[in-house]
Amino acid sequence: MGMAVGMIEVLGFPSALEAADSMVKAARVTLVRYEKITRGYWTVIVRGDVSEVQAAVAAGIEGVKKVPGGELLSHHIIARPHENLDFVLPIGFTPEVEQFRM
Repeated sequence: MGMAVGMIEVLGFPSALEAADSMVKAARVTLVRYEKITRGYWTVIVRGDVSEVQAAVAAGIEGVKKVPGGELLSHHIIARPHENLDFVLPIGFTPEVEQFRM
């Protein structure tokens, strides 16, 4: 089964933290990155098998709903992205997260 990328964009760090926590607890995915985009917008990125990423993103969306004032801005799943995307986008496994890779 191919690897997938799942992304959730939220407003506020508490929402990003809850989304990331929910995602890694719900499925066998690796938290690859989280980053502040602008003015409190955060993106959380996970990698794993396609079905696992789908389950993780769904759990992350539900997790954001639990945060008081939490706001989900967008979410997206890319099933089996081309390997060249790892070189131009921040979706690859970095040395910091390699030890946690599933």
